[in-house]
Order: sequence, then C-alpha cells, then structure tokens
Amino acid sequence: MTASRNIDPDLLRTFVTVVECGGFSRAAERLLRGQSAISLQIKRLEDQLGVRLLERSPRHLSLTSEGELIIDYARRILSLNDELAARVKEPELSGLVRLGAPEDFATSHLPNVLARFARSHPHVALEVTCELTLELLARFHAGGLDIALVKREPDAGTGGIRVWREPLVWVAANRQIADMEGPLPLAVSPQPCVYRKRMTDGLDSIGRPWRIAYTCGSLAGTHAAVRAGLGVTVLPKEMIPSDLTILNDESLDLPNLEDTETALIEATQLSPAALRLRDYIVRELEHAG
Repeated sequence: MTASRNIDPDLLRTFVTVVECGGFSRAAERLLRGQSAISLQIKRLEDQLGVRLLERSPRHLSLTSEGELIIDYARRILSLNDELAARVKEPELSGLVRLGAPEDFATSHLPNVLARFARSHPHVALEVTCELTLELLARFHAGGLDIALVKREPDAGTGGIRVWREPLVWVAANRQIADMEGPLPLAVSPQPCVYRKRMTDGLDSIGRPWRIAYTCGSLAGTHAAVRAGLGVTVLPKEMIPSDLTILNDESLDLPNLEDTETALIEATQLSPAALRLRDYIVRELEHAG
C-alpha cells in the first residue's frame, strides 16, 4: 500500500492567499511574511504535489490547469481546518463587527455566508449596512465600518481583495421598451455608479441615444421603475427578479457589457472577530464565484 502524503495547511493557505491577492507582494503583506518566504512556500507546495500551480511573469499571475483544480480543494481543506480550530482550540470569538455591502449583493450572495459564519461564531454580533458604494466608501473612510464590500471597475488597482465577478445584462419589463423609437429610457442609481457608467458608456460606444428616465438610490425602487415600464437597467445576471426580462436579442441594438467586480476593503486595525469574518467572506465568495 502506498503511503499517503500529508499536505501542510500552511502551504495551502499561502497558495490561496497569493491567488486572492493577485500576487506575491500583496500576499506577503497580508500574511506578514517576506516575499521570498512566500515564493519558497509556493515552491514547496508545488514540489509536494508534483505539479506547477502558477504561471508567473513580471506583471501577471495566473493559475495553471492543475492550479485551477487544486485551489478548490485547498479552500475546502482550509475551511474545515478553520472551523475545527474555531470549535476546539481557539477562545470563543465575540464582539461587534460592522460590515457594509451594496444592497443587491447583501440580499443575494451574503445571507447564506453570514448565516454560516453566525452559526460558527454565535457570540459575534454583525451590524450590516446596505448602501450605494459611494455611501459605503464615505462611511468606511469616516471609520464607521470595519469591512466593506464595494463595486468597482475590474482591475481598477484601487486596493482591496476581489471577491466576486459576474456578468452584467440588460433587463426590462419587456423587450418592447428597448425597441421603441427615440432615446433609450434608463433607470439608474445616482452618480457615481459603476452600472450607470457601463450603461451610458456602452450606448455611447455604439452611437445609440439614451436619456435618464428614473434615478433612485434604492434597489427596490429601481426594480419597481423597471417593472412599471419606465426604463431599462443593468443588473448582475444572478440578481435578476423572475418577473423581469433579460434583453439578449441582438436585434435590440444593445451593447455587450463587461463583468461587474466586487472587492473587499478593510480598516487598518481589525478585531479578531473582524479578521475572522474577513477571511471567511473572502474564502466563501471566492469559492462560490
């Protein structure tokens, strides 16, 4: 019988952190280690597994096909490892963690993640604020949030950890609204808004006239406006209410849209409970996305 090989969880954690941070230097900062130590740990893990995990160049880092497979196993192993440590070895975490998130994200992807975290850490109180990204950033920089999930342009280089990316699509009450003559009516959030900018920039790029027909800072308000036929809007593909229509007919002359991206930003001094929630959100959303 062939002896089983034990994979060091510390090496797996380094691997996952490098992928989440998009590079060795940012992973080194997050793990409080030198960049050479991070490189050495990745090399040790590759040697243990007998495969190459990452393709590296001076400006780019990507997973190999083997790395794509192994990253999923690594996240699951670390999830079980951390859950076990929280249950039997570490002191019970407690305290208040203030989390901010866009309304659409907070009502779709976060509830299950936060529910699982709450079950593992019942003495941690979560205070979740749902606002537009602009308002979340203002609250965060004023010290009102420990962790915030914010929408941004892909590869914006504004810091934080990318935790989610998914396609954007055009939606309306029906296709006839987008097929009417005259400027396309839009239902949007107040400026600045990533989705609003995608809509207007995309329409400008194909020379299609548009007009702002409805502006609302509430997701529910925007949905109601679209249902009433006041205009079309743009939403992440997985967040579309069942009673709205995806406008994917090429004859409607609507531009393709780049994916949306959500990043996690954190305060400089986090409590143990906030650190645990940060790592939990990053791991769970990266795995789901």
